[in-house]
Amino acid sequence: MSEKRKTAFIVAAAVFVAYSIAAARPVPPETVLAPRWLHSLEAGQPVLLGEAPDGFSLHQASSLHNLLPFELGGRFGFVEVEDGRLVLNREAAGQVSMSPRRWAWAEFGAEPESVAIYSAFGDALAVIDRPGGYPFFLDGRTFVIGSGQDSVSEIDDSGGVMWTFEFSGPITSLDAAAGLLLAGSLDGVVVLVDGAGRQVFSFEPGGSRFSVILGAAMSGDGSRIAVVSGIDSQRFLVLERFGAGPGDFRVVYHEFLGEGFRRPVHVAFVDGGRRAVFEREGGLGIYDAGSRATRSVEIEGELRALDGSGGQDFLFAVFSCPEGGMRLVGMRASGGAPRVVMSAPFAGEEAFLGRSGARLVVGGGRALAAFDLERR
Repeated sequence: MSEKRKTAFIVAAAVFVAYSIAAARPVPPETVLAPRWLHSLEAGQPVLLGEAPDGFSLHQASSLHNLLPFELGGRFGFVEVEDGRLVLNREAAGQVSMSPRRWAWAEFGAEPESVAIYSAFGDALAVIDRPGGYPFFLDGRTFVIGSGQDSVSEIDDSGGVMWTFEFSGPITSLDAAAGLLLAGSLDGVVVLVDGAGRQVFSFEPGGSRFSVILGAAMSGDGSRIAVVSGIDSQRFLVLERFGAGPGDFRVVYHEFLGEGFRRPVHVAFVDGGRRAVFEREGGLGIYDAGSRATRSVEIEGELRALDGSGGQDFLFAVFSCPEGGMRLVGMRASGGAPRVVMSAPFAGEEAFLGRSGARLVVGGGRALAAFDLERR
């Protein structure tokens, strides 16, 4: 191993030690985060810290069945969740879009003449000629957002344009689920577009001095929409579908959030769409679809990454610390008021957070580490 790689691995090990001391401890009673593997993005092989999977060997390929895309420390790629091997690990030379569903990626510069889409294994999947914008992946689908930020095109498997939809203002948020595309715009409008590129729903939350959609998300089954909108005052709203049509939505919850943020805001559905998580001043808000109520969790810092599943009644997030560095936070989201049950600081200016079932993958600096949420 070269001196550079040795240094990188030592740094990675130091990051892991910080995780282990602070995070590998009881979360609530009888539940722990157990370390499983560590991988430096500049080292050759992962270090297994728990029991190796059956039949596993670092020197021979085994079936790859659970890849997570990552961007960290100026690099991007895909990591096998089970054993920590890096299927793809590249330095980023431009902007990168990655698809967790298709295990696909694209890298591009400003105003590209063409964009190639590759699989995690290096196979060329498609080429988009004269895209007129920048590709992104949502819900297993490929889109291009126009260079003016006010249009979206869906791209087929060969790289051709299926349809294009033009919005009334610059797009500020995008999500997709159940064959629908959800978009929020700078002029304060939420729009739903179906799989044929037709508008099926439009909504203007209003109620603020400046109408702008700062964050929007759709549940996986397409039955709920969560929105953070407006500046002075800011609002959080939830809409539910009440009819058979794709656009039969109405507001079932709204809450004023005060002056709020003047930047894009994280909004996501977790727990199979039963809860919506959103940024609010001083921490997070968690909306419960069963009770149609929100609870707040006070956490210092700015949200940098969010666990998109929220499974097993736990939700994990990474916040930047006011004093510098990052902090991994674990929350128990059910059983009464949500509460922080663990907090682990670690070094780094960037962070990665991914989850697959009971396995949590956390990144800081140029290192990735995996933990299992276990009951003991």
